[in-house]
Amino acid sequence: MSYEIKTPELGTIGLLRWLWRQLTSMRTALILLLLLGVASIPGSIIPQRNQDPTQVQQYFVNNPTLAKVFDKFSLFNLYSSTWFSAIYLLLFISLIGCVLPRTWEHFKNIRALPPLTPKNLIRLEEFRTFESRKSADEILVIARAHFSKRRYRIRDCDASVAVEKGFIRESGNLLFHLSLIGVLIGVSAGVLGGMRGSAIVNEGESFTNVATSYDSLSAGRLFKLSEFPPVTLKVLKFTAIYDPLTNAPLDYSLILDVTESGKLDSRRVEVKVNKPLTFGSTRIYLQANGFSPKVTVRDNAGKIVLSGAIPFLPQDGNLTSIGAIKVPDLTPTQLGIVGSFLPTAERDKIRGGFSSYPEALNPRLLMAAWLGDLGLDTGVPQSVYRINTAKMERVGLQSLAPGQVWELPGDIGSITFDGVTKWVNLQIVRDPGKPFALLGAVFALMGLLISLFARRRRIWIRTVLGENTSSSGVIVEIAGLSRSPGLAEEIDALVKVLKEKRGDDE
Repeated sequence: MSYEIKTPELGTIGLLRWLWRQLTSMRTALILLLLLGVASIPGSIIPQRNQDPTQVQQYFVNNPTLAKVFDKFSLFNLYSSTWFSAIYLLLFISLIGCVLPRTWEHFKNIRALPPLTPKNLIRLEEFRTFESRKSADEILVIARAHFSKRRYRIRDCDASVAVEKGFIRESGNLLFHLSLIGVLIGVSAGVLGGMRGSAIVNEGESFTNVATSYDSLSAGRLFKLSEFPPVTLKVLKFTAIYDPLTNAPLDYSLILDVTESGKLDSRRVEVKVNKPLTFGSTRIYLQANGFSPKVTVRDNAGKIVLSGAIPFLPQDGNLTSIGAIKVPDLTPTQLGIVGSFLPTAERDKIRGGFSSYPEALNPRLLMAAWLGDLGLDTGVPQSVYRINTAKMERVGLQSLAPGQVWELPGDIGSITFDGVTKWVNLQIVRDPGKPFALLGAVFALMGLLISLFARRRRIWIRTVLGENTSSSGVIVEIAGLSRSPGLAEEIDALVKVLKEKRGDDE
């Protein structure tokens, strides 16, 4: 006779409960944390559109097939992609579902007494026994006093005492995980409600906080530029101090005139590398600096078609810089100048032209002139510091000192090197979640230290009337449990204390 065993159906509610338990387990949280770390790796290798769109476009030119694959999986927009956000949100939910119930249980048990004394102490990790001439009450009184001085929690049992220490270890562990949730909340608030932008501003020029004034701008979904009151920053003077022996920078100082919205008078402030200008939760940092050669380009009729300071990008510690001068309005063809700027020009047979010092002591502008289509009308983003010369022809090379003029070949015009000025890169950052992330990191460190250095241990002391002892003598049994070292020493110290008085060692 056979019986068919029917397995009950799990049902929708049961399935949802099982999925929730799997998601909120610590194992799942660790797996998601590992996945988040692995998923972040491509963001440091593959260029991101919100940071360098020109580099992304160049990636499509150099590796068109691979770029399409990367784009399909949103690797050029990794941190805002759906799959990366899904990992982040699942980790967030998993931590909350895992930690909050544990925290509530820990809170309910925070005043709990140590567990009752086990029947067989000899089976525990550390066990000691000895005969004592003291009474059972006296033994237990001495033990209570000993552990009370060491801040143990004490529970009186039948002819025994149970003590416990290190309950704060679990508190530190929970504080660490709760703080991680705080860090995630802070990061989320910064990503959603924050912004990060940068602008290169020459000495003597001004920057106004409007979207069109930024060279790069990335903002969260909940951020509105109107929330940041308009402010105008005029760059008066940038001063850099270098070590004359090593050329290493010693100090950077930027003087600004700040005019806030609704105020007629401006205020003068100084900004340094570790001293940003602050507006509420928005900070303006001095991020980088360099040189902007001043040039004037004229056509063959002597008409000025371009005039101003062109920022060049530094390539080394001595501020050897590269840049591009694009002249689309020159007729009959467009002109592009690929240039290198040397603040303190030197030359040798091996290195050629180079800068020997980061100050403009002997400035030189090295230029290569190209004629043809600059490609500005294709709709494809271009770097302002580089020129695509695929459809252009080089027509000449020249090196100019300040005040010198280069008559371009073919009687198409001239270019004058008028001098040089300095530029600074202002980084404007608003991160409303930064205080939460900072507090979360501080408390996480505190919780980690507590969980690492707090030692949880339980000790039991029992007195038993011995058959071979005097009427006032007892057998003392001591045992303990601990996952950290030092328990044996702790019990040995207790045995010594219990034996010291009234001649138990005699």
